[in-house]
This record gives sequence, C-alpha cells and structure tokens, in this order.
Amino acid sequence: MRRRRRSKLRKPLILLGLILTGFFIHYFWSGIPDVGHLHSQFPLVRYRGADEPPAVKLQRKRPPNWVSLQQISRAAIGAVIVSEDWAFYQHKGFDSNQIKEAIKEDLEERRFARGASTITQQVVRNVYLDRDKNLFRKVKELYLAISLERKTRKSRILEVYLNIAEWGTGLYGIAPAARHYFGKNPGELTAKEGAFLAMLLPSPRRYSQSFRARHLTDYARETIDSILDKMVQAGYISEEERLIEGSRPLSFESPLSYDSEREHQ
Repeated sequence: MRRRRRSKLRKPLILLGLILTGFFIHYFWSGIPDVGHLHSQFPLVRYRGADEPPAVKLQRKRPPNWVSLQQISRAAIGAVIVSEDWAFYQHKGFDSNQIKEAIKEDLEERRFARGASTITQQVVRNVYLDRDKNLFRKVKELYLAISLERKTRKSRILEVYLNIAEWGTGLYGIAPAARHYFGKNPGELTAKEGAFLAMLLPSPRRYSQSFRARHLTDYARETIDSILDKMVQAGYISEEERLIEGSRPLSFESPLSYDSEREHQ
C-alpha cells in the first residue's frame, strides 16, 4: 500500500516541479535584455526627482555631455577604479572575493548590507534593472554582467559607467560633475580632484556636503587620502605626485578652513 501511495504521489510532485521550474525559467528569461546593444548605443539618464529613480533610455545618438575615455584624465579614471573596483581589468564581470565577503557580512547582519558590485555590475543595474535589493535581482545582475563582459570591451564598459554615474543630486556623468565641482573639463582633473569625485560615488548626495560647506569633512579627507595612497600602489601616480596632490587644497575649499584642517593633522 505504501509503495502504491508513493508512486501515486511521485508523478504529481515531478509534474509540479517541472511546472515551477518552467515558470522560473520563463519569468527569468522573459526579463533578460540584450546587453550587447550597449556596445553601440548610449544610455541617456534623466533626473526625475529626489524620490524617483532616474529614467534611462538607450539611443544611437551620443548625448551632449558624453565624453570618451580619452577625454578624461588618467588620474581621474584611476581614482574611480581603485575606489570602486580595484580588480576591474582582471575579473570577468564579478569579483568572487568581494562576493564572499559580502555574503558573510549579509549573513551576519541578516540583510543585504553590502553590495560588492563591480563597475560592470553597476552598469547593468543602472541601465537595465530596478533598484530593489533582493536575491532574484542580484542573480539577474550577475548574469547580465558576465554577458556584458563577453560582448563588450572593458574600455566601453568603463566609459559608460563614467558617463552615467551619479555625482550629486540630478548630476549624472563625469563631465557635468567636473564642471559643477571644479569648473573644469574632465581631461583637466587632477589626482586629488579625481579622488574627491570617487569619494562621492557610494552616496553623492550625502558626501557632497564637503562641497556645500567649502571644507572637507573628516570622512572625506581620510577617504581622499586613502584613494591617493591606492593610486600610488596601482601605479597611477608617483609618491612625489601623491605628496604634492595631498598638500594642495581643492578649489572649493575656503583658505581659512583648509589652514585649520592642516593645523589639526
């Protein structure tokens, strides 16, 4: 009797499993965009207000504020890479070491506390995905990042990232950011200015308070110094350039606040 009951139950369970698997595959693949379009198209980011995520539209026409990597200073590019994704040129879309650390931290805090997203993952998330933090979106993000790395050059991925990243409220792209904070073109940015912009990236609306107050907060100063040190390690600047850059005030810092900061160091 028990064998008969098991055999009767087995077929419906197998069928249910196949149905659920098919539903998952359909649901997953139906929302998978072709990231290969990013090779030849440009994301246009439009600000929709503080409480709404920006609207992103892919188009063939180059946006007015778009700049190529050749139009951005090597120091600014290096500052962003060492700050956001040190292994950018080595990984294939994801950093396994960072993922392990993120999983460990998430389990300890019982929430999605750390993203561990590479520059490639940030590109696919900002262009193709919503901002919800859940496991399904992370799986999709990982898949798309690997796919993007296979279909697109590293230089193109980095160029897209620098042109769509948020650098302040309603401020998208390194060209508008360079003009806003320093009155410069991105090709004129110094190492310290690049480090300041890189410091903003995790939370630009919060960390741009240094610009509004015309002096660096303790967090901003320590983070910028750390980024400059990493740039030396990565070969983007020399030790001598590091000392010179570290001793210069940023253009928006008031002389009195800068002198006061140096006295307390």
